[in-house]
Amino acid sequence: QVQLVESGGGLVQAGGSLRLSCAASIRTASLNAIGWYRQAPGKQRELVATISSGGSTNYADSVKGRFTLSRDNARNTVYLQMNSLKPEDTAVYYCYARTIVRNHWGQGTQVTVSS
Repeated sequence: QVQLVESGGGLVQAGGSLRLSCAASIRTASLNAIGWYRQAPGKQRELVATISSGGSTNYADSVKGRFTLSRDNARNTVYLQMNSLKPEDTAVYYCYARTIVRNHWGQGTQVTVSS
């Protein structure tokens, strides 16, 4: 079981910035992929951004140009820098990791963007 511990959520005004962190219990370099999903009230969980073991990133169209995902393999941590936040970014953000065996999820961190 991979443990994923998220931090960095909170309340911010529209146009502001937040940085989410996700610390993994195993070497992030060994993961097939790691990144973030989010789930807004009444909606399905959706991809935000992921990074593969080879370093390729994948972003949802809705966050391209505003969010940046990065990985620090020395700290086994990934970061999601979120800029120009909008009220529609309000959601619970979940750290996600994929190994050969299965998907793993963090507990989630709330991000609320006020208008």
